[in-house]
Amino acid sequence: MKKSRLVMVGNGMAGVRTLEELIKVAPELYDIAVFGAEPHPNYNRILLSPVLAGEQTMAEIVLNSWDWYKDNHITLHAGKKVVKVDRVKRMVIAGDGTEEAYDRLLLCTGSNPFILPVPGKDLEGVIAYRDIADTNAMIEASEKYRKAVVIGGGLLGLEAANGLMKRGMEVTVVHVMPWLMERQLDDVAGKLLQRSLEDRGLKFLIGAQTQELLGGEDGRVTAIRFKDGTQVETDLVVMAVGIRPNTQLAESMGLHINRGIVVSDTMQTVTDARIYSVGECAAHRGIAYGLVAPLFEQAKVAANHLAQFGIGRYTGSLTSTKLKVTGIDLFSCGDFMGESSQRPGDPGTEVIVLSDPFAGVYKKLVIK
Repeated sequence: MKKSRLVMVGNGMAGVRTLEELIKVAPELYDIAVFGAEPHPNYNRILLSPVLAGEQTMAEIVLNSWDWYKDNHITLHAGKKVVKVDRVKRMVIAGDGTEEAYDRLLLCTGSNPFILPVPGKDLEGVIAYRDIADTNAMIEASEKYRKAVVIGGGLLGLEAANGLMKRGMEVTVVHVMPWLMERQLDDVAGKLLQRSLEDRGLKFLIGAQTQELLGGEDGRVTAIRFKDGTQVETDLVVMAVGIRPNTQLAESMGLHINRGIVVSDTMQTVTDARIYSVGECAAHRGIAYGLVAPLFEQAKVAANHLAQFGIGRYTGSLTSTKLKVTGIDLFSCGDFMGESSQRPGDPGTEVIVLSDPFAGVYKKLVIK
């Protein structure tokens, strides 16, 4: 009996987890082909920060070796970016002309880093922090240059700043909001975190708005200028100001997009039931998740339906955050401000706080 053809676009953690789950329950159902824009097998993107900090190697963060694809009879087109999908012919086409026909298609195109639209953003030495190539570029810069500026005081920005500092650079973190990690921490916790990181050697400019990146005659960034007219000299600028779902391919296919590729509770696109989507590119009930735990939950549901069991449903996730900076234990999840409970007629919330600033301890529990 001829197998159905499953083609996956994107070779990241969410997509490959879907394949792992599928192979567990229906190993002989599909002939599988995978396109990955990066020239690598699947690796743990979460651990790029320890690699940058010199605590792990690239080889140690590989999740699925080249042999894994071979052993599971998966055709991997590494380093080949898909440029077109013909939904009528059910054909996936890469930039080099490689084609794969599909019966089912799994879109796992992930996300793109947001780049501030300021003058100088295209200068040499201005990079995002998203993949192995970015990490290698930062490591190489740390070996040649002394000063770095990280724009963005969220989770990724702080991990990038810590890694560059551990590589020997003088690092300044620029954050436009009143305190660090404002999406995961309240002001007390954010300011406590800042003091802890300052004690380690990081510098911070809080509430600073980037106006322009300045460059030298060689085309490399030399300074960052702010809206108040002040500026800071730098040899490297890392932008860690958020991500956007990568929906360019899906849009060209005519799929419905709203904050991401719109999917149902079965992780099928609402436009075409033959096409599934998981990961940072997918929007479920108006939410595109950027953390790995929800993406793995999506993967299990998608695999269940690709295996033709048809019983799994994804209903959303409660997200949690953990900062990967050695020596700092930080965890946040749920509605830490209690804001979602403040509705007319709602009895409200009870907040329990344990705080010891001298010991660097802050614990907060919001009970509804």
